Amino acid sequence: MSEHQDARQFGTPTVHKTAFVARGTSIIGDVQIGEQASIWFNCVLRGDVQRIVIGARTNIQDGSILHGTTNGSPTLVGSQVTVGHGAILHACTIEDLAFVGFGARVLDNAIVRAGGMLAAGAVLTPGKVVGSGELWAGNPAKLLRPLTEQELAGMTTSADRYVALAERYMFSKPVVLHF
Repeated sequence: MSEHQDARQFGTPTVHKTAFVARGTSIIGDVQIGEQASIWFNCVLRGDVQRIVIGARTNIQDGSILHGTTNGSPTLVGSQVTVGHGAILHACTIEDLAFVGFGARVLDNAIVRAGGMLAAGAVLTPGKVVGSGELWAGNPAKLLRPLTEQELAGMTTSADRYVALAERYMFSKPVVLHF
């Protein structure tokens, strides 16, 4: 931390030694990142007004934004969760083995239950709950249908793939051009 940073006001991020955080990511304030989690390029995890917790083996994909609500709720993300590219999680709870699709929005006090899926581009409005084994889609998001066994199994596969990919990045030096 530089002399200009003040952990007393915002808290200090904690990143597990086995977690991967890609270049260009900003992690601010009271943020905890669990074992084998991966935070990909250009994500913002801003725990300046509420805490953010990322569970073990969870992947937060490129360009996602996570934040809490001032004097309100934290953002809690369980273990083995996949959060797709460009998603926004705001003051919400994503339980273990859940899935949030590309560009989806999960708003204040909304919950995606364990084994629940929010489709790409969906907007889960405040206080709504995606149940376990359910697929919700649309704006505002509504129950579309139950998940298939193949889709449920795919959630574990997605988490496993991202753990493996993060390990490749951690132990090799890919060529990355910055412009």
